[in-house]
Amino acid sequence: MTAPLDFRRKRLSFRSWHRGTREADLLLGSFADAHLAGFTSEQLDRYETLLECPDADLYDWIAGRASPPSAYDNDVTRLLLSFRYRPGPN
Repeated sequence: MTAPLDFRRKRLSFRSWHRGTREADLLLGSFADAHLAGFTSEQLDRYETLLECPDADLYDWIAGRASPPSAYDNDVTRLLLSFRYRPGPN
């Protein structure tokens, strides 16, 4: 892993875990932990764009209450929508 990509992944992970709502933190943070390490630079671009969306929109997409706009129809969004959060042992 190159240093710039490593730094970028860490920054995106932090943003994923610090969204503002606990629900979004858990969903996006867990998703980031599961997938960011394997993302290419282009996928990181798409994920970063997704993080610019309001939590309410992302949550509606994940919950299936709304469909993402066509601008977000990509591999990263589809991966996020198919991701299932599984809490660890307490």
